[in-house]
Amino acid sequence: MQKDLKSIFGNVTGLDEKSVDFLTRALTKNNLAGFDYLEFKQSLSALEAMNMDEETAFKSAFATAATVGLTKEKLLKTAKHYHEVLDVEKKQFDAALGKQLNQRVSSKKSEVEKLKVKIEEYKKKIAELEARIAKSQEVINNADSEVQSALKKIETTRENFEFTYQTLKNQIDKDIQNINQYL
Repeated sequence: MQKDLKSIFGNVTGLDEKSVDFLTRALTKNNLAGFDYLEFKQSLSALEAMNMDEETAFKSAFATAATVGLTKEKLLKTAKHYHEVLDVEKKQFDAALGKQLNQRVSSKKSEVEKLKVKIEEYKKKIAELEARIAKSQEVINNADSEVQSALKKIETTRENFEFTYQTLKNQIDKDIQNINQYL
Protein backbone atom coordinates (compact mmCIF):
# COMPACT_ATOMS: atom_id res chain seq x y z
CA MET A 1 0.00 0.00 0.00
CA GLN A 2 2.90 2.40 0.60
CA LYS A 3 3.61 3.02 -3.09
CA ASP A 4 -0.11 3.64 -3.55
CA LEU A 5 -0.03 6.13 -0.67
CA LYS A 6 2.78 8.03 -2.34
CA SER A 7 0.75 8.40 -5.51
CA ILE A 8 -2.56 9.28 -3.86
CA PHE A 9 -1.14 12.37 -2.25
CA GLY A 10 -0.20 13.62 -5.68
CA ASN A 11 3.03 14.37 -7.34
CA VAL A 12 3.79 17.66 -5.66
CA THR A 13 7.14 18.94 -6.87
CA GLY A 14 9.79 19.61 -4.29
CA LEU A 15 8.79 16.89 -1.82
CA ASP A 16 11.69 15.17 -0.13
CA GLU A 17 11.58 11.50 -1.13
CA LYS A 18 12.92 10.30 2.23
CA SER A 19 10.28 12.31 4.07
CA VAL A 20 7.53 11.03 1.79
CA ASP A 21 8.71 7.44 2.40
CA PHE A 22 8.91 8.04 6.14
CA LEU A 23 5.45 9.63 6.42
CA THR A 24 3.66 7.21 4.09
CA ARG A 25 5.26 4.29 5.94
CA ALA A 26 3.80 5.69 9.16
CA LEU A 27 0.38 6.04 7.53
CA THR A 28 0.58 2.47 6.23
CA LYS A 29 1.69 1.17 9.63
CA ASN A 30 -1.26 2.93 11.28
CA ASN A 31 -3.80 2.03 8.59
CA LEU A 32 -7.11 1.28 10.26
CA ALA A 33 -8.94 -1.91 9.36
CA GLY A 34 -11.68 -1.68 6.77
CA PHE A 35 -12.58 0.97 4.25
CA ASP A 36 -11.63 4.36 5.63
CA TYR A 37 -10.05 7.64 4.57
CA LEU A 38 -6.97 6.03 2.96
CA GLU A 39 -9.03 3.69 0.80
CA PHE A 40 -11.39 6.57 0.01
CA LYS A 41 -8.36 8.66 -0.98
CA GLN A 42 -7.16 5.84 -3.26
CA SER A 43 -10.58 5.70 -4.94
CA LEU A 44 -10.61 9.47 -5.26
CA SER A 45 -7.14 9.43 -6.80
CA ALA A 46 -8.19 6.82 -9.37
CA LEU A 47 -11.24 8.89 -10.34
CA GLU A 48 -9.22 12.09 -10.61
CA ALA A 49 -6.73 10.24 -12.84
CA MET A 50 -9.65 9.81 -15.27
CA ASN A 51 -9.90 13.63 -15.44
CA MET A 52 -13.10 13.67 -13.42
CA ASP A 53 -13.86 17.02 -11.80
CA GLU A 54 -13.18 17.19 -8.06
CA GLU A 55 -16.78 17.38 -6.82
CA THR A 56 -17.97 14.50 -9.02
CA ALA A 57 -14.92 12.44 -8.02
CA PHE A 58 -15.65 13.02 -4.32
CA LYS A 59 -19.31 12.12 -4.72
CA SER A 60 -18.57 9.05 -6.83
CA ALA A 61 -15.87 7.76 -4.50
CA PHE A 62 -18.16 8.30 -1.51
CA ALA A 63 -21.13 6.64 -3.21
CA THR A 64 -19.02 3.55 -3.86
CA ALA A 65 -17.54 3.60 -0.35
CA ALA A 66 -20.99 3.94 1.20
CA THR A 67 -21.87 0.52 -0.24
CA VAL A 68 -19.25 -1.02 2.05
CA GLY A 69 -20.46 0.90 5.09
CA LEU A 70 -18.39 4.09 5.00
CA THR A 71 -20.20 7.07 6.47
CA LYS A 72 -19.26 10.71 6.28
CA GLU A 73 -18.60 10.65 10.04
CA LYS A 74 -16.27 7.65 9.74
CA LEU A 75 -14.52 9.27 6.79
CA LEU A 76 -13.88 12.46 8.74
CA LYS A 77 -12.92 10.56 11.90
CA THR A 78 -10.39 8.40 10.06
CA ALA A 79 -8.99 11.41 8.14
CA LYS A 80 -8.39 13.05 11.51
CA HIS A 81 -6.74 9.81 12.72
CA TYR A 82 -4.19 10.03 9.88
CA HIS A 83 -3.72 13.71 10.63
CA GLU A 84 -2.77 12.69 14.17
CA VAL A 85 -0.45 9.96 12.85
CA LEU A 86 1.42 12.65 10.88
CA ASP A 87 1.55 14.87 13.97
CA VAL A 88 3.06 12.05 16.05
CA GLU A 89 5.66 11.40 13.35
CA LYS A 90 6.54 15.11 13.26
CA LYS A 91 7.04 15.17 17.03
CA GLN A 92 9.30 12.12 16.83
CA PHE A 93 11.19 13.65 13.90
CA ASP A 94 11.65 16.92 15.76
CA ALA A 95 13.01 15.04 18.79
CA ALA A 96 15.43 13.03 16.64
CA LEU A 97 16.49 16.18 14.80
CA GLY A 98 17.18 17.90 18.11
CA LYS A 99 19.24 14.94 19.28
CA GLN A 100 21.26 15.00 16.04
CA LEU A 101 21.77 18.73 16.38
CA ASN A 102 23.04 18.24 19.91
CA GLN A 103 25.31 15.32 19.01
CA ARG A 104 26.77 16.75 15.82
CA VAL A 105 26.95 20.46 16.57
CA SER A 106 27.13 20.91 20.32
CA SER A 107 29.83 18.29 20.74
CA LYS A 108 31.91 20.00 18.03
CA LYS A 109 31.42 23.38 19.67
CA SER A 110 32.47 21.89 22.99
CA GLU A 111 35.52 20.38 21.34
CA VAL A 112 36.42 23.80 19.90
CA GLU A 113 36.13 25.43 23.33
CA LYS A 114 38.41 22.83 24.91
CA LEU A 115 40.98 23.34 22.18
CA LYS A 116 40.93 27.09 22.70
CA VAL A 117 41.81 26.52 26.36
CA LYS A 118 44.67 24.27 25.32
CA ILE A 119 45.95 26.94 22.96
CA GLU A 120 46.23 29.38 25.84
CA GLU A 121 48.23 26.83 27.82
CA TYR A 122 50.49 26.21 24.84
CA LYS A 123 51.14 29.93 24.39
CA LYS A 124 52.73 29.98 27.87
CA LYS A 125 55.23 27.43 26.62
CA ILE A 126 55.79 29.08 23.23
CA ALA A 127 59.27 27.74 22.62
CA GLU A 128 58.45 24.03 22.81
CA LEU A 129 54.75 24.14 21.94
CA GLU A 130 54.45 26.19 18.72
CA ALA A 131 53.91 23.03 16.68
CA ARG A 132 51.02 21.93 18.93
CA ILE A 133 49.38 25.35 18.68
CA ALA A 134 49.38 25.23 14.88
CA LYS A 135 48.01 21.68 14.90
CA SER A 136 45.26 22.55 17.36
CA GLN A 137 44.35 25.65 15.35
CA GLU A 138 43.96 23.45 12.29
CA VAL A 139 41.55 21.17 14.21
CA ILE A 140 39.56 24.22 15.24
CA ASN A 141 39.39 25.51 11.66
CA ASN A 142 38.21 22.12 10.42
CA ALA A 143 35.69 21.87 13.26
CA ASP A 144 34.15 25.21 12.23
CA SER A 145 33.59 24.00 8.68
CA GLU A 146 32.23 20.67 9.99
CA VAL A 147 29.83 22.55 12.25
CA GLN A 148 28.64 24.69 9.31
CA SER A 149 28.30 21.61 7.11
CA ALA A 150 26.34 19.72 9.79
CA LEU A 151 24.08 22.72 10.43
CA LYS A 152 23.39 23.12 6.72
CA LYS A 153 22.58 19.42 6.29
CA ILE A 154 20.33 19.37 9.34
CA GLU A 155 18.56 22.56 8.24
CA THR A 156 18.04 21.15 4.73
CA THR A 157 16.60 17.95 6.21
CA ARG A 158 14.31 19.98 8.47
CA GLU A 159 13.13 22.19 5.62
CA ASN A 160 12.48 19.18 3.37
CA PHE A 161 10.55 17.39 6.10
CA GLU A 162 8.58 20.51 7.07
CA PHE A 163 7.57 21.13 3.45
CA THR A 164 6.56 17.50 2.92
CA TYR A 165 4.75 17.33 6.26
CA GLN A 166 2.84 20.55 5.63
CA THR A 167 1.96 19.52 2.06
CA LEU A 168 0.51 16.17 3.19
CA LYS A 169 -1.27 17.77 6.12
CA ASN A 170 -2.70 20.50 3.87
CA GLN A 171 -3.99 17.84 1.47
CA ILE A 172 -5.78 16.07 4.30
CA ASP A 173 -7.21 19.42 5.46
CA LYS A 174 -8.41 20.14 1.92
CA ASP A 175 -9.96 16.67 1.69
CA ILE A 176 -11.70 17.20 5.03
CA GLN A 177 -13.00 20.52 3.76
CA ASN A 178 -14.16 18.88 0.51
CA ILE A 179 -15.78 16.03 2.40
CA ASN A 180 -17.67 18.53 4.49
CA GLN A 181 -18.52 20.61 1.43
CA TYR A 182 -19.45 17.88 -1.04
CA LEU A 183 -20.78 15.07 1.08
